[in-house]
Amino acid sequence: MPAEIVDIDVAEARRRIDAGARLFDVREQGEWDEVHAPEATLVPMSEVVARWKEIDGGDEPAIIVCHSGGRSARVVAALEQSGVPAVNLVGGMVAWEQSGAPVVRDAQGEPRHEH
Repeated sequence: MPAEIVDIDVAEARRRIDAGARLFDVREQGEWDEVHAPEATLVPMSEVVARWKEIDGGDEPAIIVCHSGGRSARVVAALEQSGVPAVNLVGGMVAWEQSGAPVVRDAQGEPRHEH
């Protein structure tokens, strides 16, 4: 029986992160280098099977993010089936950025400032 996927929006994700939930980014390294949430931990989808035990949300389910929400939904389903509580960040990093949430850009981890 497929796991029930719980979707949350950026506002709810930020509330949960502030309350201690962990954010995991399942995009690949190049996407991460381009832009990511400062609170996120990179666990590429290609490594989730080997590293799934690292994804622990603590007191709250882990929040899983990708570019737009498709890969993260698949990862959430797999984690839930493995007994790891997780939720999907709807809209992924696209929604995160559009909401004005903080981001880190480029491979050096330095934020770019638009002038």
